[in-house]
Amino acid sequence: MARVLALTRDLLFGSRVQGALAGAGHEVELLDGEARLRDRLAGPADPAGSAAPARTPTAHPSLPRAVVLVVDLTDPDLDGAAIVEELGTAGELGATRTLAFYSHVDTAARERAGRAGFDLIVPRSRLAREAPELVARLLDGD
Repeated sequence: MARVLALTRDLLFGSRVQGALAGAGHEVELLDGEARLRDRLAGPADPAGSAAPARTPTAHPSLPRAVVLVVDLTDPDLDGAAIVEELGTAGELGATRTLAFYSHVDTAARERAGRAGFDLIVPRSRLAREAPELVARLLDGD
């Protein structure tokens, strides 16, 4: 299963997505800003909340854990498309797969996400219904 980082400040919706993905066996962490995202992309959190190496000594070195980044494009104070575009340009995303969700009426957000290079872009309602399936699709390389 994957390590899922969800960049959203909407705790109600974020918790809903977190529950659905955790129920499917994924490790999910909700993040509320760019600084925390950058920290977590460097490595998973340990129980105390600090960044840990991406691989533990017991992990098989040729089998790194997949990372999926889910980004909320509905928050007007959090420019998720710009953040992901910048991370991608700087090479900080590595093999991280990206999934953006937007309000179905905000076609401009959908277009910005497309230009930013997200792997998958869906309306918020679809993420609510199909979060585990969408993450599985990204992990399968679609």
